[in-house]
Amino acid sequence: MITRITFLTLLIGSTVVSAQQTSSPIRKTVETSKRSVRLDVPITNSIQNAFKAGTRDFSGKPGPNYWQLEADYTIKASLDPATQVITGSEKISMHNNSQYDLKTIVLRLDHNLFRPEAQRGASVPAEATDGMVLTSLKVAGQSVDLTAAAPTPSPFGRSTAPTTKMTISGLTQTIATINLVDPVKAGTTAELEIEWHTKLPGGPNGRGHRMTQRFDSKLFQPTQWYPRLGKYDDLRGWETSPYLGPSEFYNNFGKFDVSITVPGGWIVSGTGVLQNQNEVLTATARQRLSTVLNSNDEVVIVGETEKGPGQSTAPGDKLTWHFVADKVNDFAWATAENFIWKATRATIPGKGAIPIHMVYLPERAKLFEKAGTITRHALEFYSALWAPYPFPQLTLQDGPSAGMEYPMVINSNQGAADHETGHEWWPMMLGTNETRYGWMDEGFNQYMNILSAADRDRKPYNLDGLGQSYGRMSGDENEAPMMWSANDAGSGYRFQTYGKAPLMLSMLGGIVGDQAVLNAMKKYTATWAFKHPSPWDYIFFMNNELGQNLEWFWYYWLWTTETVEGSIQGVKTANGQTTVTVHEAGQMPSPIVLKVEFDAAGPAIKTMPNAKMIDATTAEVTWPASVWFDGNRTFNAIMNFGERKIKKITFDPHGRFPDANPTDNIWPRE
Repeated sequence: MITRITFLTLLIGSTVVSAQQTSSPIRKTVETSKRSVRLDVPITNSIQNAFKAGTRDFSGKPGPNYWQLEADYTIKASLDPATQVITGSEKISMHNNSQYDLKTIVLRLDHNLFRPEAQRGASVPAEATDGMVLTSLKVAGQSVDLTAAAPTPSPFGRSTAPTTKMTISGLTQTIATINLVDPVKAGTTAELEIEWHTKLPGGPNGRGHRMTQRFDSKLFQPTQWYPRLGKYDDLRGWETSPYLGPSEFYNNFGKFDVSITVPGGWIVSGTGVLQNQNEVLTATARQRLSTVLNSNDEVVIVGETEKGPGQSTAPGDKLTWHFVADKVNDFAWATAENFIWKATRATIPGKGAIPIHMVYLPERAKLFEKAGTITRHALEFYSALWAPYPFPQLTLQDGPSAGMEYPMVINSNQGAADHETGHEWWPMMLGTNETRYGWMDEGFNQYMNILSAADRDRKPYNLDGLGQSYGRMSGDENEAPMMWSANDAGSGYRFQTYGKAPLMLSMLGGIVGDQAVLNAMKKYTATWAFKHPSPWDYIFFMNNELGQNLEWFWYYWLWTTETVEGSIQGVKTANGQTTVTVHEAGQMPSPIVLKVEFDAAGPAIKTMPNAKMIDATTAEVTWPASVWFDGNRTFNAIMNFGERKIKKITFDPHGRFPDANPTDNIWPRE
C-alpha cells in the first residue's frame, strides 16, 4: 500500500511540498526529472500462447504450426419487397483446421442489433424488428433445440450436468453459442444447416451501424444479412465480442455459393461472379457486358429507360441470381427495381483487366459521374502499392449506406470510392480482427488514402506534420489507446480506429524513411495475404524488415496516449562547435532531428557523419532515439560544422514527432 505522503514524495522528489507552499503546479518538476523509457511491448497471454504453440513467432510471419478455420457457404435466399423480409436457408461447411476439438460453435447474428433487447453501443436503429429469426438449425444432421435453455455453466466453464442434446444460447443477441453433444474433432469438417428469416429495416434516422438499409421498398442493401460462423483462432479461441454497431468484423475465409430470388425486372449485384447470365440478363445486356474490358470507356449495361422483366432483366415474374466467390470472408448484395447499371474496367498490374460495375438510381446519377474513374485509379494504385487486387471484379452499390465495404462490393458512390476500395486489401485480403484492432484496417486505409489522393492529383505525397499534430490531440480523456478493443472505445472510437494510425506512420517514416515503411508494408501484405495477422505479427514483421528494434516506438503509440513534447532550450557556440540543448517533456522518446540553416556566405561548412546537406546552406543532423534510453530528458547535441554562422535551428523540421507546442522547437524564438 502506498500512502498519500509517500505518493507525493515519489511524485515531486525527496522533499514534500504542499500546494499551499508553492505557486508552481505540483508536477512541474517532472518535466526536468528523469523518465522511465519502456523499450518493449506487452506480450499478453493470448500471444504468448500462440508463440508456445508455434502458430506465431518473433519473425512476424506465420509460425510453422499456423492454422485458421475456413467456412464455405451455400445460401439460397429470397426477398419479398412488400414485406421487406429475406427468407433463407444455408449450409455452412466448417473446416476445423485447428488442433483442438470444438465443444461449442459460435454464430454471429448481427441483425439482432435491431431487436429492442439487444446490447448495442452508439448504434441507433431506425426501426425495431424481430432481428435474425432462426427457424431450424442442424449440426452434422442433428437438430439443435432452439427452445431449450442452455446448460448453466460452472465457474470453471464446465456444464453442471452432462449435455444430452444440443442447445443454443444468445438467440436474441448478436452472438449465439451452440452447445454440442459431440465435439467437432480437430482436422474434420462439420456441416451446419440453418433456416431463417429477417426483415430489412429502413427509415431515415438510423445511425452508427454498418448493415442493411433500404430506400422504401424499392432498393435494398443487404449486408451482415445471414447467420455467419464466428471466428475461431489460435489467439483466444472463439471471438465472442458482440456486434455493437460502430466497430466491424472478424470473419473466416471460404467459398460462397449464393442464389438470390427477387422479382423479375430487379437487378441484383453482389460479391462474386454472376454464374447464370443467360437466365437473368437480356441478350442486349450480355452483349454490352462482353465489351467492358476493351477500353476505359463506361459501358451502359442497363439504361434508365430499360425497366421491368424483358427490358432490364430476362422475362419472368421472379428470377434467381446465382453468384460464386472464392477466398472471401463475407458476402453482400444490393437490388432495386430501377437500377441503372454501368461498367468500366481497371487494369491490374501483372493480372490484366477486370470489370468495375456501378449500379445506382437514376435520380442519383450525379453521385456516380466520377465513380468509375476514381475506383479505377484506386484499384490500379493500391495494386502497385501493396499487392495486385486479388478478386475478379468490383461493384459499387447505391443506397442509403454510402460508405461501407465487403469483398468485391463497396456500398459507395464517388465520395468514398477511394477509401472503400482500399478496404479490399484490409480486411478483405488481410483478415484483421477489426472488432478489437480497427486501426489495422481503417487506420492503415486512411494512411494509404493520403498516398492515393496525392497520386491522383499528380503530386508527391506529403506526410509531414501528421505525427507532430498528435501532440495537440493527446490528453483527451475520451481517447482510448489503439490497443484497447475498438469495440469498447466509446466516443473515442473514430480517432482511435481511423485517425491515429496515419500519425503513427508519419513518425515512423520520420525515423526510418517513408519509402522504407512502404517497402516493409508491401512485404507484410504479401506475407499475410488471406491470413489473420495480429498487432504483434505486424510489429515484429516491421521490426525485422526495417532492421531495428522499434518496440519502444510501438509501445508508446499503440499502448499509451503519450507524446514527445520536444523543445530547444538553448544554443551555445564556441570555437566552431555548437551545442544545442534539446529537452523532451513527454514520455515518448524520439530521434533528435535538427535542421540547421547557415548564413549564405562565410567559411566552408564542415561535414559531420550524422549530417546531410539539404542544400548549399542547410544541413539536417540526426541522433537516434536511443540517446534518451538512459532516462534523461535533456540531451546536448554537439555539432562541428566549423565557423560558418548559424542563423536558425529547428527541432523536428518535418513535423513528425508529437508535440503540442512546436513554437519552442525553433532557435532563436520567433
